Amino acid sequence: MKINRLEIKRIIKADLNRFNGQKSIRKALFSPSFQFTGFKFLYFWRKASHSNNKLGKLLYKIIVRRLSYKYGFQIPIGTQIGSGFYIGHFGTIVINGSTKIGKNCNIAHGVTIGRSNRGKFKGSPEIGNHVWIGTGSVLVGKISIGNNVLIAPNAYVNVDVPDNSIVIGNPAQIKSKDNPTEGYINHTIE
Repeated sequence: MKINRLEIKRIIKADLNRFNGQKSIRKALFSPSFQFTGFKFLYFWRKASHSNNKLGKLLYKIIVRRLSYKYGFQIPIGTQIGSGFYIGHFGTIVINGSTKIGKNCNIAHGVTIGRSNRGKFKGSPEIGNHVWIGTGSVLVGKISIGNNVLIAPNAYVNVDVPDNSIVIGNPAQIKSKDNPTEGYINHTIE
């Protein structure tokens, strides 16, 4: 998917804003903001995913590979992830390349978002906007996660989840709640 330079800059600004409310990419590259492992990885990952310059794309891919090993993030280049993505902590995160993630989503360490290769849910998850995914959660199969959903730590989700819900436990128990991500998803740019 081709994205122009202004659009990629807007997406990176939205990612940066999620980390500390800052919007200047130039200042962030030379400030403590760039020390956020999640933002540092996302900056190079976005550049590798959307660069039109072949040499630049290769350089960014090399940096992403190095950071993937260093931080434990396994997110294939080109995975569809909306703006304002937030990786909260250093630690293993595995996301299948055919997963689709909406805008302003948070993901914690120890999370696996994977593909199912058989059965009625064969495929990868589609995750809506304003979704908070807690530590150790597993989302697997061709499932749909609605908007404004909180997935509690260590939840195992292999079923569709409607908007405005909290998901807890293994097997997943879904509870309807008004504004479940309030206080969890901050510094968003719409």
